[in-house]
Amino acid sequence: MSELHGSGDTRYLPVIEKTTEAEPGRSASAADPAPPPTLGDTADGSGRFWSARRVPAGVLALLVLAAAGLLLYDVAAVRADQPAMHWRRSLADGLAERPLDDTWTLVGAGVATVLGLWLIVLAATPGLRDVLPMRRAHTDVRAGLHRDAAAMVLRDRAMEVSGVQSVKVRMGRTKVDVRAVSHFRELDDVRADLDATLTDGVGRLGLARRPALSVRVARPDRKG
Repeated sequence: MSELHGSGDTRYLPVIEKTTEAEPGRSASAADPAPPPTLGDTADGSGRFWSARRVPAGVLALLVLAAAGLLLYDVAAVRADQPAMHWRRSLADGLAERPLDDTWTLVGAGVATVLGLWLIVLAATPGLRDVLPMRRAHTDVRAGLHRDAAAMVLRDRAMEVSGVQSVKVRMGRTKVDVRAVSHFRELDDVRADLDATLTDGVGRLGLARRPALSVRVARPDRKG
C-alpha cells in the first residue's frame, strides 16, 4: 500500500497486484510449459533393435541374380535353337542317374538345408545383441545403449566405493555380473555398498528391461 502526501488527510491508494497472464499471441501451453518427462513417467520401453542384415542380404541377392541370369541366358539360347550349356546337361544327367542315397547328393542337400536354416534364423531374429533398448521418453524417439558403454558406466560407479581395488563388469541382456576385488574393509560391507551403488546405477541407465545384478567381492591374490 502507498500513501498520497500533500493534503491534509491521508488516503490509501489500492494496490494492484501483477498477475501472470499469457502474452498476446502465445497459447496457454506455451505460457505454462509442461515439465519434462522423467524416466519413471515413461512407458515400459520398446523392443530390440533390428539389424539391417546388409551383408547376408547382399550376398544372397548377388547369388540369386547370378543364378537367375545364367539360367535365363541358357533358356533363351535353347529357344533360339542353340544347344544347352554343358553344365546344365551334366547336372540334369547326374540328377537322373545318381540315387538319392549318393554321398554327393546328401552333401548337397545338407548344405542347402543349412543355408536355408541360416537365412530363416537371420530373418526371424533381431540381431544387434550389443545394443540395449532404453525406455522411451517420446513415442517417436528410440534410444539404445551399447553394452560396453553401460559396463564402463557401472565400473566407474563401482570404483567410487571405498575399499574397491579393481572391478570387472560383464553386461548382459538380462544380467549384470560384477566381480570386485577389495583390499581393505570387511567384504560384507563392501558388497552391501556395491549392491546399493550399482542398483542405483543400473536404474539410472534407463534401460527398457532392468537386468538382474550379481555382485561378488573377494580379496586380492597373495603374491608369492
